[in-house]
Amino acid sequence: MAKKSIAFIVNPISGTQDKESILELIRKHLDAEKFDYQVARTQYAGHASSLAKAFVEEGRDAVVAIGGDGTVNEIARALVHTPVALGVIPCGSGNGLARHLRIPMEPVGAIKVLNRFDVECLDYGKINDVPFFCTCGVGFDAFVSYKFAHSEKRGMLTYVENALLEGLKYKPDTYEIEIEGETVKYKAFLIACANASQYGNNAYIAPRASMSDGLMDVTIMEPFTVLEAPQIAIQLFNRTLSQNDKIKTFRCKNIHIHRNHPGVVHFDGDPMTAGTDIHVQLIQKGVNMLVNTQQGTETAFGRMVSELYEELVNLSIAVRNRHIRRLDNFNKEVRRRLKL
Repeated sequence: MAKKSIAFIVNPISGTQDKESILELIRKHLDAEKFDYQVARTQYAGHASSLAKAFVEEGRDAVVAIGGDGTVNEIARALVHTPVALGVIPCGSGNGLARHLRIPMEPVGAIKVLNRFDVECLDYGKINDVPFFCTCGVGFDAFVSYKFAHSEKRGMLTYVENALLEGLKYKPDTYEIEIEGETVKYKAFLIACANASQYGNNAYIAPRASMSDGLMDVTIMEPFTVLEAPQIAIQLFNRTLSQNDKIKTFRCKNIHIHRNHPGVVHFDGDPMTAGTDIHVQLIQKGVNMLVNTQQGTETAFGRMVSELYEELVNLSIAVRNRHIRRLDNFNKEVRRRLKL
């Protein structure tokens, strides 16, 4: 039986993990009886896509991204509507697509998924003709993506810091949304169009999203108060966001969004500027991906992150409630003295 041919594309600067150590693990754990492989390193923005196109022309069986969501997106764009499968060894800041596909965050676990070589033909989306594979959107999430892209530091803590700081001063916009000829106007904090279930780091913006149903899950988050924010954060991480009354959800294949001013949108966490009109569409079964078919639940590490974050949010709620009680007691005391 002929060996399958795999090309690994490494982004040396994405994430925080040492890529050379990952390459050593590939040498140790990739099944040499099943696969021949080659490694290529990116040297500039857009290089991953060029390398992937060359590997498609060479007739490789799979191209594997070793990097973050941006690297994954670049490579996947070159693989759509080809027989070449996308694989992922995640080592970025969020790893949204890998988490949705249940790819282990540990490199050895991800390599074991490659060894099984289970391929599924899945959906992807386009925002203004730019492909995305996990999520895209307008509003606050795009704004934070822009801030994160221009931050000197990377990682989850930087993203959370940007989200907390900017969330306090971000002003929601008004959008006209057109679906199947019907137009509805919303004032929204953000509008997310999801092919996969999460942004990354187990933040589930569309918990029920599927990459094989031919539909994208649209989440509209309406404006909320500072006091309501902790509850929304909890529900974002425990997959119950759709239960919040500030959230509107629906499924569709195409959506047109009109806003009053040009600005930033994002695709798979990468920001780009766009005009007042934004068109998002779902392309059914357009990309082959190597998926994990033997893991029905999230990893222990993922559960740990979610549980830790929920504890932090619960602590913030407790602090908030304590301040509310103090303020209420102060107001009661002021009213009592004014009556004297």
